[in-house]
Amino acid sequence: MSASTPRHQRRKRTAVIGEAIKEYIASHGLGPGDRLPQESHLIDVLDASKGTIREALRGLESQGLIHTRTGPGGGAFITEVTDDRAMELLGNYFFFRPPTIHDIYQVRKQLEPTLVASLDGQLNDDDVQQLESVMSFYDHPPESLEEERQQRIKELEFHLLLVDHCPNPLLALMCRFPIRLLMSLTTCQRIYGQPYPELRRQGHDYQRRLIDALRQGQVDTARDIMAEHMQTAQGLMEEREAMLDKAFFRAETNDDGPSHEYLALSDLFSRSDERD
Repeated sequence: MSASTPRHQRRKRTAVIGEAIKEYIASHGLGPGDRLPQESHLIDVLDASKGTIREALRGLESQGLIHTRTGPGGGAFITEVTDDRAMELLGNYFFFRPPTIHDIYQVRKQLEPTLVASLDGQLNDDDVQQLESVMSFYDHPPESLEEERQQRIKELEFHLLLVDHCPNPLLALMCRFPIRLLMSLTTCQRIYGQPYPELRRQGHDYQRRLIDALRQGQVDTARDIMAEHMQTAQGLMEEREAMLDKAFFRAETNDDGPSHEYLALSDLFSRSDERD
């Protein structure tokens, strides 16, 4: 490909090569840890320049499908896309349009009862004990705001453990992402950092009943418990969100006028707008 080739055509060629490498991986049954053919071989076989091959490999690396090493024994090696990497990529998709708490629970209400139903026969005694071990972190009132926050995260980890045992990988991914969103959203961090005994108590009660139903093989009961759990959690989270929003509004409109911090930020953004 010549230096005068339009840039959009070069990008298209790079994408085609990237897809060809993916097909090569699949057709040869390669897996994590296996090494791709050397760069010189890819150049010859794919009839592409060194720059194009390297750009295609960088694209695959940014997707988390390979990693490259330099030096003796180096090259491009296949990696498995981790849950963290998948969540990061999905999170970037929603970076400029983050879902609300309502959005998240609308999805969780549909998916997590189905997730629970899929766990029929999937959990052994060790798995149940692991779930109960996580619950021990929030089976008592917290002694500090930091413990309160940690308890909320542990409650979500309980649900992630359920996801880990889901036999349907697509359902598992779809359930995992909303849970991870709740762990990271700024609004949720505000909620988790405030005393909210009802949220802890309700969550622990539902999860205790859920484990009992799963242990006894009562799948329909477990599904109903999860559906009720999600409905109740949504109500509690949205109620606290509205309460914090009102408190934030009152803080901004107190009788003493806007705070020094608020004015400083407003001035910063005003100056930034003027520069733009």
